[in-house]
Amino acid sequence: MAEPNSIIAFYDERVLSHQPDGEASFLPGRMDRRIRQRLSSLNVPWKYPEHAGRLTAIRHLLEIEPVAGLIFEGGKAATREQLARVHTSSYLSHIFELCGKNAWLDVDTTAVSPGSIEAAEVAAGTAVTAVEAVLNSRCESAFALVRPPGHHAEPARARGFCLLNNVAVAATYAQAEWGCQRVMIVDWDAHHGNGTQDIFYADPSVLFFDIHRASPFYPGTGRLEETGAGLGEGTTVNVPLPAGAGYQAYLKAFNEILVPAADWFEPELLLVSAGFDPHPFDLAMNVSFEGFAAMAGILQQVARRHCLGRLVFVLEGGYHLLSLSRGVKTVLDVLAGGSVSPPGSAGMDEVKAAAEFHLPAFATEAPCPTTQHTPNTDAPDTQ
Repeated sequence: MAEPNSIIAFYDERVLSHQPDGEASFLPGRMDRRIRQRLSSLNVPWKYPEHAGRLTAIRHLLEIEPVAGLIFEGGKAATREQLARVHTSSYLSHIFELCGKNAWLDVDTTAVSPGSIEAAEVAAGTAVTAVEAVLNSRCESAFALVRPPGHHAEPARARGFCLLNNVAVAATYAQAEWGCQRVMIVDWDAHHGNGTQDIFYADPSVLFFDIHRASPFYPGTGRLEETGAGLGEGTTVNVPLPAGAGYQAYLKAFNEILVPAADWFEPELLLVSAGFDPHPFDLAMNVSFEGFAAMAGILQQVARRHCLGRLVFVLEGGYHLLSLSRGVKTVLDVLAGGSVSPPGSAGMDEVKAAAEFHLPAFATEAPCPTTQHTPNTDAPDTQ
């Protein structure tokens, strides 16, 4: 059993080589023409939102504000066998044919550059490495700082900036190579993890809990009634929320739905698809940094109760660099043993102290004014 609050962040610079460019010469054909038409219809220049600066911003903040006890380690590329547990062989063959090329993979959001396929392999493999670290008790919790994200990637299709489903590859690795019989995946990204849901929808050995902004917000899936199929009926739990929902709704869902679900399922490993786009800076929801900290604290308690503390975060979305980097650091602080303040309590102690300072003055009679203000009759008439 690992030491409490021991934590490793896994990061590999090869994930920075995924750099789609809307101005690049993509593969010829109908797809390229449709993309060009869509981009030309925008009123402002379009840049690929999922870019390498997301991770460099996180690393920069962690360099200037280190998390006590946090250790950094490198990642590795996933093997073809590990990827094939969640993706079809035909899809993987198609993806690997795109090595060294520029291409669009859907009409909305997903493109690759010459370094993208290696970056995606390393992202999935780094999630695997993080799981390995907690299962062999080198640390209690781990955070895989990876890109491109993965939770929209389906068994046979790339979607939503995602090429390979990192958290699903990590979950099936834990099952196939470590014998974990029950894995729980929590997805708190603002967007529904449609790919992860598809992969495990009929699998009773994986409990998938997803709290997200409701349809028609992208990708439009994750309805309340989507609860799994066949033997997996009941092991998919969706909590769709309206735009602007804040930390109170998230914490209520965690305490009143997620925790009972985990107590029923009794997972041996807890994985988190951690997107930071629910922060108001990303305009998707209204979850504060204190809200992220509180959610991380609840998950840490769940992991300690059921999984010997084994908890792995895998980075998903979050596109405002300040809220993304600060959100990641907030979670790392909690996992490393930092205190969790109740969300919404920031400044409460200061207000209490100010009230104690000021209120005694209001218990006495108000001072009588010695002079009264009279209008200046000499002022020029502006009527």
